[in-house]
Amino acid sequence: MVNLLTGPKGTGKTQQMIALANTASKESDGNVFFIKKSHRDTYSLSFDIRAICMDDYEAIDNIDAYLGFIYGMTSANHDIESIFIDGILKHAHISLDDIPEFIEKLKKISRDFNIDFYISISADKNDLSHVDLTDCALLN
Repeated sequence: MVNLLTGPKGTGKTQQMIALANTASKESDGNVFFIKKSHRDTYSLSFDIRAICMDDYEAIDNIDAYLGFIYGMTSANHDIESIFIDGILKHAHISLDDIPEFIEKLKKISRDFNIDFYISISADKNDLSHVDLTDCALLN
């Protein structure tokens, strides 16, 4: 399942994502990953969540490289249950125009590897009208 948390910048999406990830790590038998732009707020995550800061991977600079990175994570760790991606529009030069393709590919990864994705997007729900929300959940 792909879960989307939308809203304008500064509406508390990061704190909601951190709370959701911390809850998931307590309830999960597998691994929880949290992908974010920088090292900021990493201390708020539970110690058993694998935090990944994309600033450390500057060569990942487009949607294909980003998806390759996610596929690499899944191939290296078959126990991933949840991947949280905070502020996707800040990562790898991904724009709102890339979101439909990105969501479709995450749906496939979710089905193939039984991974729940949680994505925060600094955009209004109306800005996502071109996204096929089948098999997605809006968290707000």
